[in-house]
Amino acid sequence: MSNAETDPAEVRCAAPASDGHGGAAPRVEVLTARDVPLGGPRAMTVRRTLPQRSRTLIGAWCFADHYGPDDVAETGGMDVAPHPHTGLQTVSWLFSGEIEHRDSMGSHALVRPGELNLMTGGYGISHTEVSTPRTTILHGAQLWVALPEEHRHAERDFQHYAPGPVRLEGGEARVFLGALAGTASPVRTFTPLLGAELLLDPHATVALTVDTEFEHGVLVDRGTIRLGETPLLRAELGYVAPGTDTLSLTNTSEDTARLLLLGGTPFEEEIVMWWNFIGRSHDDIVRAREDWESASERFGAVDGYPGDRLPAPTLPNATIQPRKNPSRH
Repeated sequence: MSNAETDPAEVRCAAPASDGHGGAAPRVEVLTARDVPLGGPRAMTVRRTLPQRSRTLIGAWCFADHYGPDDVAETGGMDVAPHPHTGLQTVSWLFSGEIEHRDSMGSHALVRPGELNLMTGGYGISHTEVSTPRTTILHGAQLWVALPEEHRHAERDFQHYAPGPVRLEGGEARVFLGALAGTASPVRTFTPLLGAELLLDPHATVALTVDTEFEHGVLVDRGTIRLGETPLLRAELGYVAPGTDTLSLTNTSEDTARLLLLGGTPFEEEIVMWWNFIGRSHDDIVRAREDWESASERFGAVDGYPGDRLPAPTLPNATIQPRKNPSRH
């Protein structure tokens, strides 16, 4: 999905160093989403929890948009014209609906509920995302992963994976990246990551054994959750720093709750993120924008989309300034 804000935030971020390990219940930082229209005459609105001023990275996860459920008869659904990416991987995950993906590698695939589509931008790629005519309710998440310096110019790539359900005591998991609850995803990433959809039975508590080297984020899609002793409402994201080996999740609602669990080792490198580009400097962003506007071969071309490419927004009239995660307490 394109970050199609008319005035995209200028973000430069660095994950802080680890706190070490401790036995106490984890401190939970609650991140509240902001509504962002993606543009167009009937703008599709998403709830964005990453990046924001209070936190810009969870592991290498650097971008999280959560949308729907939207009645496409009213909203028009998703129709994102050809747009570029650099220095990242896009992770598409649906709860309902269907999205057609096309990219400049020649990939043509459908995003369906419970199935992962992961695209590597690396040095440069372009793609489109359009909800299909079969879609009546569109509901899901679009996530980005920052690539580390040694791989940020990686070749274009596209992976698809449909994880099976894993029964938990009090719920169910689908692990689309990394490993959890005795199952592992085969999808390739460039830093250690975790991504899973969790369903929690009404009033159930699920205790998950997790990697103490990871920081974690819990994004609530449906229901009300208690992460440890901290309540999380729909569309809120609870952040836990490295050092805990167990996450306790309680569904305090009458119906099945659904959430996304994201995790990874702290991303130690500074990055600059603007529009759909991730680089290491302001100049990286300037060059990527120029290459896109000049239709450079860097991004290739997407076949099969009946419309024009998205133009890049105007760069700010200043050098993009750094923004960092807060220091650990």
